Amino acid sequence: MDYILKEDIEYIAQTNTISWASLEGKSILITGATGLIGSQIVLGLDRHNQMCEKKILIYALVRNQEKACEIFKECSDFVKILVGDIRECVVLEDEIDYIIHGASMTDSRQFVNSPVETISTALKGTENILEFANKKAVHSMVYLSSLEVYGITDPSKESIKETEYGYIDPLSVRSSYSEGKRMVECLCVSYGHEYAVPVKIVRLSQTFGPGVSYKDNRVFAQFAKSVIEENDIILKTKGETYRNYCYTRDAIIGILRVLTDGKACEAYNIANKETGISICDMARMVADDIGKKKIKVVFELAENIEQLGYGPTIKIALNTDKIERLGWKAEVGLKDALERMIKSMRCSA
Repeated sequence: MDYILKEDIEYIAQTNTISWASLEGKSILITGATGLIGSQIVLGLDRHNQMCEKKILIYALVRNQEKACEIFKECSDFVKILVGDIRECVVLEDEIDYIIHGASMTDSRQFVNSPVETISTALKGTENILEFANKKAVHSMVYLSSLEVYGITDPSKESIKETEYGYIDPLSVRSSYSEGKRMVECLCVSYGHEYAVPVKIVRLSQTFGPGVSYKDNRVFAQFAKSVIEENDIILKTKGETYRNYCYTRDAIIGILRVLTDGKACEAYNIANKETGISICDMARMVADDIGKKKIKVVFELAENIEQLGYGPTIKIALNTDKIERLGWKAEVGLKDALERMIKSMRCSA
């Protein structure tokens, strides 16, 4: 584990923002457990076990056993690796108290090239997890959703609350992800009302930090690789999309807080409200401040941005008042988040 990521895992394991007493002696299933967020939830919970002997039993549901064994090789015996596909029924005889469902398509190019698989993973996969949650009568479940459910919102709004929605074009194949997320949120609430499954929803802004793969093709990873390799940042759009972001460690602490303290059938935005910036301005900040002006921003505008997996141009900043009332607040700013991610990626380059 690189030292930046290790620092964050230690921080998660020691923070008082998480309601550790609620998790003590309980079991928790995490889907998408080799992903950026899922893996660090597993590592953070297990590190807390090692430090405080809380005996939280952690089931990591993964598709790639070899990858999981590498990520969790230093974990205790309280981490159990389960190999399976969420599009199939989950088979586990043991009792489960909590679920964090994070398995999802995440590569934006897949939303365009494999839209059917994007939708089926979201719908069929989540239905299987909700059925499992109902069968196990879990204490709480969190579904990891996205800011993309808001679509194109009113750009004049300073921030977007959980009850404010914009427009999504259902005839755009790129909407396979955003429309899929919307439908799954409705499915979660339906299971909550019809079967009393205590599911909560977190809507994540774009989230990054240590542990981002060098192969990741999302915009923040591309910027980081440009700094590391001292290559110019190439923008295929004008970079006018404006959003706020969240550091991975902050997001994980927020997810766990909602798991134990959030209200069933409700949604919570997770973002750092101080990080609002356009893609173009973030690129220039990375090139000038972090890249020390050794690189520059170059525009090579593409004719068909949807084929590249890019979403429509939006201006959105998630309002976080609701989750802050639970006692959570983002701590790591945008520049620090980028610098820590870059240091981590250098370790794996």
